Amino acid sequence: MGPLPRAARAAAHFGEEPCISGERGSGTIFFTGCSLGCAYCQNAAISAPEGPGKELSVPELRDAMLRLRDKGVHNINLVTGTHFIRPIAEALDGLELGIPVVWNSSGYESVEALKRLEGLVQIYMPDFKYSSRIPAEKYSNAPDYPETAAAAILEMFRQTGPYRVDDADMLRSGVLIRHLILPGWTDNSIGVIDWVAEHFPMGGVLFSLMSQYTPMPGIEARFPELARTVDPAIAQMLYEYLLDKGIEDGYYQEPDSSGDEMIPAWDLTGL
Repeated sequence: MGPLPRAARAAAHFGEEPCISGERGSGTIFFTGCSLGCAYCQNAAISAPEGPGKELSVPELRDAMLRLRDKGVHNINLVTGTHFIRPIAEALDGLELGIPVVWNSSGYESVEALKRLEGLVQIYMPDFKYSSRIPAEKYSNAPDYPETAAAAILEMFRQTGPYRVDDADMLRSGVLIRHLILPGWTDNSIGVIDWVAEHFPMGGVLFSLMSQYTPMPGIEARFPELARTVDPAIAQMLYEYLLDKGIEDGYYQEPDSSGDEMIPAWDLTGL
């Protein structure tokens, strides 16, 4: 990819957690490409470098953010922009939006890169996909994911401090950690929950336990164990486990939430 960012869509999005989407939507810019490349990615159509997208200059990226802001969205939500972090940081520098900026990422990014965003991003929304190197290598070719994401999330928290919501329960600043349950990998999820409980006090971060895993076409040929949705009993057990660990601030997604209905059209809307 060249030095300029490429994006596939810039529009109000309603598929995030309630404290992000609210009633007016999250002003979401989906960037083309990703620092990972997970085998089960629901946004696989744009996660590859050659996926659909429009190259944006720094002024054009600023304009896209301002247009979203002017539509009344709650925040500007930058999805998988890690590989474009320099021009994105340049676009944000000095830009007065008046609403929070959300950095929505895989969690697979360096502390050094994240420091470029300090003071420019108010909300970090990282995935914490793996506590184990085995699925990290098998499905994302990233055996160092657990330690890389852990260090990244700690840096995010250093920058934002404990999360803060407004009178309407919309997130204004802080870290919201997401974890997608994968079928057959219960211990991996337990490890993520254990790490969050160990490293953050009550009121420190928000945690979103997601059971929306949807098998993508063709996954059964490579990874037959992922060719099914999450067992509702396992999802419920993990929810009870995180409560037992003292994690009460956040969200639990019901097991019947799987499906591809919330995957947007990658048609360059808003660009």
